Amino acid sequence: MAISVVMPALEIAQETGTLIAWRKKEGEQVAKGETLLEIETDKAVMEIEAPGDGVLVGVKVHEGAVVPVGQTIAWIVAPGEALPAEAVPSSTTTTLSATVPARAAVGVAHTPHQQDASVAKISPKARRLARERGVDISKVRGSGPGGEIVAADVLTDAVQHTSSQRSAEPLTSVGRLMAERTTQSWTTVPHFFLVQEIDASAIVAAREHLAPAIEKTNGVKLNYTDLLIALVARVLAKHLRLNSSWSDGNIRLNPEINIGVAMAVDGGVVAAVIHQADRTKLGEIAVQRRDLTERARAGRLRPSDIAGATFTITNLGMYNVDAFSAIITPPQAAILAVGRIADRVVPVNRQPGIRPMMTLTLSCDHRVTDGATAATFLSDVGEAFGEPEKQLS
Repeated sequence: MAISVVMPALEIAQETGTLIAWRKKEGEQVAKGETLLEIETDKAVMEIEAPGDGVLVGVKVHEGAVVPVGQTIAWIVAPGEALPAEAVPSSTTTTLSATVPARAAVGVAHTPHQQDASVAKISPKARRLARERGVDISKVRGSGPGGEIVAADVLTDAVQHTSSQRSAEPLTSVGRLMAERTTQSWTTVPHFFLVQEIDASAIVAAREHLAPAIEKTNGVKLNYTDLLIALVARVLAKHLRLNSSWSDGNIRLNPEINIGVAMAVDGGVVAAVIHQADRTKLGEIAVQRRDLTERARAGRLRPSDIAGATFTITNLGMYNVDAFSAIITPPQAAILAVGRIADRVVPVNRQPGIRPMMTLTLSCDHRVTDGATAATFLSDVGEAFGEPEKQLS
């Protein structure tokens, strides 16, 4: 039986998605779970897996098309199976083709073979950047393997052709969504903030002690963010109110502890998710974090990578930021902002001493939690940071 491939809804209130690239060609064999295509939403470029085994046929939509959610864009059939009746070209196909930008539409109508070649010579991220910044890819020289146009080529071209009189820079789709959601959060969520400065000596020592074994076993370098994720998740298991969500005027206790990790990408920030972080070993957290970071920077996050976060950590320590306050990501109840670890003069046994210190700033939704509850949680986080290896054993 034929399986329809539809434009999926990956976000709340999403109405359309942009088809960035087909990873399989018409008539090619596909397997369930194999990457079939890449689409772009307001949040990121994501890889979409094939919903079943078979042969890809009846492709209705070309790269660059903006497609309504739920619209069938192709079919997967068994070898020798006929196309479903609804796969026959119709007015729907014409409508979808009309959504392709003028330059791409000309390529579809008159030079389909050339379009296939261009897809092979430009990365999906570079194609997205070119569309957002108005760069004519036919005039860009690729520096990638085999002359492939990569993101850096597009950005270089955009800078070279920027007018000196230009007074405004258009937002990327990620930047636009970030602006909308942070504005909505700041104006509708009653924020309050708690700040705690902690001695990070134990965290530094734990990283030095645990890193060699984790690198040997898991093949990844342990960083401070990995330790933060693991420790905060385990403390959250004892403070479920901070892991709750505000939903339709009610507080909803989330069944899992899924930590969102804020990651910088071109034009904005996305929060990739470590699912069930309280039950995940430190080495596996490090592996997942590295994988998510690499795919976020390459614009290849999957829908499951950014869905279901119940609490977010944002760490700007690597940018030499001492402390900052973060805006909550609704419907989450809180977000923890982490500053750098820096040597400071502090009281040690009533005498001046130098210790590596870290500042934590907890932003909370006052509809979900109160100051005392949040303060207890933050205090427990500080205690966990003082004995990290005990907490993780």
